[in-house]
Amino acid sequence: MTASQRPRVPRRALDGVLLLDKPLGLSSNDALIRAKRLYLAKKAGHTGTLDPLATGLLPLCFGEATKFSQDLLEADKTYEATMRLGIRTTTGDAEGEAIDTREVTCDEAAIHAVLPAFIGEITQVPPMYSALKRDGKPLYEYARAGQTVEREGRQVTILKLEILACALPDVTFRVTCSKGTYVRTLAEDIGEALGCGAHLVALRRTGVGALTLENSVTLDALSDAAESERDAWLQPVDALLSTFPLVQLNEDATRRFLHGQRLKLSELTITGDAVNAPRVRVYAAQGRLLGVAKQGEGVLAPERLVVTTAG
Repeated sequence: MTASQRPRVPRRALDGVLLLDKPLGLSSNDALIRAKRLYLAKKAGHTGTLDPLATGLLPLCFGEATKFSQDLLEADKTYEATMRLGIRTTTGDAEGEAIDTREVTCDEAAIHAVLPAFIGEITQVPPMYSALKRDGKPLYEYARAGQTVEREGRQVTILKLEILACALPDVTFRVTCSKGTYVRTLAEDIGEALGCGAHLVALRRTGVGALTLENSVTLDALSDAAESERDAWLQPVDALLSTFPLVQLNEDATRRFLHGQRLKLSELTITGDAVNAPRVRVYAAQGRLLGVAKQGEGVLAPERLVVTTAG
């Protein structure tokens, strides 16, 4: 029997969120393809890429959960990273070639002293080895051709930055940052502030919004598990929406909401944090997730609806 004659394995209409602990050396897209194949899922997507050099939390969305993946793209991220002082590389990380070597004369106290300058809103110049596009072409294509193009600085926010371990020339730190932050660039800039340069040698993402590695699973564990065990690793769709205040509708309001109708806030019972929230997650009276909505100008307006829910 040839490959074209083999019966196609039916795909499953699966809804949920998988908190994957991505391994080293695998792209986010390859990790997604492997997980999708293991689950035989019809529809899947990830919520923002991790470089092959990076490990850690990669939330994968199946089915209806893909409608809310954009919310995690916008979310703050937390990383644990190790930078090596004294060496700059072409890529800003261990995959590149050394282009500058300097003596490391600072101590741990000096490192702690420069960190406050990198907390809050800062300006970063995106690295040449990045997927940002210039004239329709990714920057890394220019870099591989030996070209450097002008890049404008971008404003990002460093919410938290702390040293976890210091064994010079290596320094391990934890950072919580806004979307669009390059941790490689942060390490390089800290190295320059210390006068010796630096590059990233390890990067692990530990948090995306309210999601953490606590309930994550590896591809190896998924591969070894039975189908029922794999399904047990799936989080419900609303795991992506846990930071949104909750609104619950009665039967009549649920019916109208699912038909895309805007509901008058004066006719609804909205309490707690949801009263003044611009966006909320919406449930039926029996606890079924209906979707997310925007509040304003006296109405609750459906934004994205859930067709089916898992769990």
